[in-house]
Formats: sequence, structure tokens, C-alpha cells
Amino acid sequence: MLRVGIVGLPNAGKSTLFNALTRAGAQVGSYPFTTVEPNVGVVEIPDSRLEAIAKLAKAEKATPAAVEYFDIAGLVKGAWKGEGLGNKFLGHIRECDAIAHVLRCFENKDVIHVEGSIDPVRDLEIVNTELLLADLQTVDKAIQKAEPMLKTGEKKYKDEIENLKSIKSIIASGKMLRSVSLTEEQKEAVARLFLLTTKPAVVVLNIDEGQIGELPCIMPELFAEQMPEKRGMVCRSVSRIKELDPESPVVAICADLDNGLAELGPEDAKEYLAQFGLDRPLADHLVEKCFKALNLISFFTMKGTETRAWSITRGTRAAKAAGKIHTDMERGFIRADVINYSELEKIGSYSDAKEHGRVRSEGKDYEIKDGDVVLIKFNV
Repeated sequence: MLRVGIVGLPNAGKSTLFNALTRAGAQVGSYPFTTVEPNVGVVEIPDSRLEAIAKLAKAEKATPAAVEYFDIAGLVKGAWKGEGLGNKFLGHIRECDAIAHVLRCFENKDVIHVEGSIDPVRDLEIVNTELLLADLQTVDKAIQKAEPMLKTGEKKYKDEIENLKSIKSIIASGKMLRSVSLTEEQKEAVARLFLLTTKPAVVVLNIDEGQIGELPCIMPELFAEQMPEKRGMVCRSVSRIKELDPESPVVAICADLDNGLAELGPEDAKEYLAQFGLDRPLADHLVEKCFKALNLISFFTMKGTETRAWSITRGTRAAKAAGKIHTDMERGFIRADVINYSELEKIGSYSDAKEHGRVRSEGKDYEIKDGDVVLIKFNV
């Protein structure tokens, strides 16, 4: 399951966003460290293709892929050296596949900002600096541990230290490792150390209702035919944020609004959103951006009475994808019978597609495509 850690400075609206995403009712407060242990919630990933495939297969059950959100307590300056329970919180981030980095854009005199003012660019730099310093500390410890092994004269230790020092140089320059092209050797070293700045991230601008008019300059895909009605602090911040973290998609969410929608019925919620030119809660866009940041795709299986969606990294080969379903399937993989949803939809049924030779038999090295409907043949 995709694990996304919701991180940011205290009082940025992380728990409110978590509640909007999961309807979990996490404690929300106007003071730092309301959350100490991370709240955890599982959210199904909406995909219209899943329901369509289930209908074609006459399946009784459609099981979507899911994402697990972790509401992690706020980081503060000095977290890398333990300030504000920083070591504990950084450890929680290490357990996640991706980061949803919440930046506060809303004004609220009743909710203090730990830095005394609203400045999302500054807040991004603070948290990124903490992650960089934490990684620098981790790499330094790895170098210190490896250096005594140089006495053995073995080349592998010399190469390892050279790789670690090159990684340290990148981190010390202030670059997030996710935005840098690394050699295979560097990637292996980074993976062993579980470095924080390699984790894919989505930058989440937490706005208020009065700032929704700035959405077209942040998420133009939602307003293809509209020009921005309003430009303000949020719009001014976006270009700088993209310079600082070019690999991370940016999404704007009004966490307070989305959280409040849970108290309305479906029709009332739809009508309320329409006032802002929206057809669904802004929080729904977060998982799409996480998919983009992690380079994920979805494939589908049909077995008995159940149709199911699975999430994998783009480029995953058939045998590895089978292992996502069950390790025995990867171990005893024989072949994958494959047809893409777009073609299956046109034909109208899996049996007709198979009868007309449109279902292909693929080997273990076939790269699964987004929307593939897959039947794994295996023998253990």
C-alpha cells in the first residue's frame, strides 16, 4: 500500500487535511505538537475504470487500490538534532513512500504560526533544510563507520566512501536528492541509508476560502478556459516554490473547507463546491499528485467474483507485478494474459476479447501498462 506522510511546520493544517482525506477525526488544535504519535488512515483511490471493468466481468466486488496517510507531527528548526522530538518525527517520515508537504497560506489570528507570519516559501525552506541536515548527519555517520575498513585495502570500501562523499557534497550544496540524477552506485548507497531527501514529495498549499480565486494560477488544469480572477500571496509563492523543489508537483487544498464538507449531504456538498467553480473536493487531487510524484500506474485483475486495482511503479515487469498480488505468483510465474482497459471497453467483454484473440500472452519481462487488465498464470 502507498504510504504518504503529511508533514510541515506546526499549525499548518496537517491534521485538518488528514481528517478531510480520511474522515478519521484526528485531534486538531491551535498549538504545536497536537499530534505526537502519527494518526494513520486508509483511503481508497477512486478510479472509474475499476467499476467499469467490474461490470464487464459481472463481478460482485470491486476492490480499489488504497493509500495510507500518516499525519506526522510538526517539524521545527533543529529537528535534525532532536529539537521538538525531531528524531522521532524524522523516523516516521522514513517509514513513508512519499511526503505531502503542507505549507500554510491561510491567515487566522486564533491559530498561531511558529514563525510569527505567513510565508509558505520560508516554511518550505525550513522543513527542507531540516531534511537535508538530517541526511547530512546520516551520511557523515556512514562515512565514519566505513573509514576504518580502508585498512583492509579492499577496493570496495574505497569506492563506497567515494560514493558517500559525492552524496554528501550534493546534500551540502542544498539540493534535494530527488531532483538530482544519481549513478547506479549512488542510488544503491542512498537506498541503504533511507535518506529523506530522496523521497518523492507533493507540495500542498493550504489555502482559505478567500484564496480559492487564486487556484487557476496553481492548478490551471482545473480551469482550462478561465483566466485567474485573483493574484495574491499564493500565486506569488508558486514560482519560487517550483524553483526550490522542481521535482515536486504543487497542489492547493482548502483543508478547512474539505473537512467541513463531511457534515453536508452529497447534494449540498456538490452545490457548495459549485460556488467556487469546483466539481469535487480539492483534497481528491492529492492522491493524483502523489501518483505523479511516485511515477505510479494502476493495473487490474479479475478473479472469481472480485475485480481489483493494484498500484505499481511505471516500468514494472509482469513477474514483479505478479509479486504485488502474492509472492507465490512471482516465484512460480508462467505468463500474464493481458488486455488494456481501453480495448476491453470497446469489445465489451473479456470472453469476447479472448475469443477474438485480443488477449495477449506476455512473458515475465513484459512492462505492465497503465490500465492493463491482467490474468497471471503461475505454478508453485
